[in-house]
Amino acid sequence: MKCSLVSFGQIEIDGRRFDHDVVIEKGRIRRRKKGPSKKQRAAYGHTPLTPDEAVPWSAPLLIVGTGASGQLPITDELYRAAAKRRVEVVARPTAEACELLAAADRKSVAAILHVTC
Repeated sequence: MKCSLVSFGQIEIDGRRFDHDVVIEKGRIRRRKKGPSKKQRAAYGHTPLTPDEAVPWSAPLLIVGTGASGQLPITDELYRAAAKRRVEVVARPTAEACELLAAADRKSVAAILHVTC
């Protein structure tokens, strides 16, 4: 899967541009719905990634793009939920996460990519 952070707030995946966070699961791309995580926003100063969201647990590897500057908070609860499911979470700034995603087998990886901070 070809992926690149085009600019702050914009990502391109397989020739399609998105101006919002995305979730990739089984080769399908959908919008990240942050609503369930917003209740923890005050604690982090920004909406974190939590297991309350529709996290793509279907692959053994979850790549999380933490934004242009790597500022997306990821809660300890998410890491614990991943460990229970035997899913490895690799968090990197989104440009690096895109490189990892491009090199990975589509069947063995899922991703959540943050496009701002």
